[in-house]
Amino acid sequence: MKMRVLYYTGKAKLKNIAQLITDNYATEKVNCMDKIPPAYSCDKERLVVLVTSISKDPDNALILFCKELTKARAHNVAFLVDGPEEGAKVLINAVKEAGSNAIEDVLYVKGGIPFLGGVKDDEKKQVTDWMEKVTAALA
Repeated sequence: MKMRVLYYTGKAKLKNIAQLITDNYATEKVNCMDKIPPAYSCDKERLVVLVTSISKDPDNALILFCKELTKARAHNVAFLVDGPEEGAKVLINAVKEAGSNAIEDVLYVKGGIPFLGGVKDDEKKQVTDWMEKVTAALA
């Protein structure tokens, strides 16, 4: 599946989760994973997975990026969020306003301490189960 995994976080654990998704689900590994804003813009991506650390009021740079995810750039956008539901809703609404399909099944995770990057087996299973549901819904 043509997809991109983009992260907006300083937490090593979330970057490792983004890498896990890339390794297991991306068919094209080159330039598939990047930070927000990405070095290469999204172009006709079947799925964009946003891995973010947010507060109730997400950063303007992140909201602006979500508002640029038009149907021509991303058909579907999924969210893996370290933060409150209120912040995730702001991002989901921004993606919907841009015209892309925002997948309502948001995965909420605990990002932990910024310098600890370990992802436990149960967290890996939670992420892979969520990605299986997301990709199955797009098939």
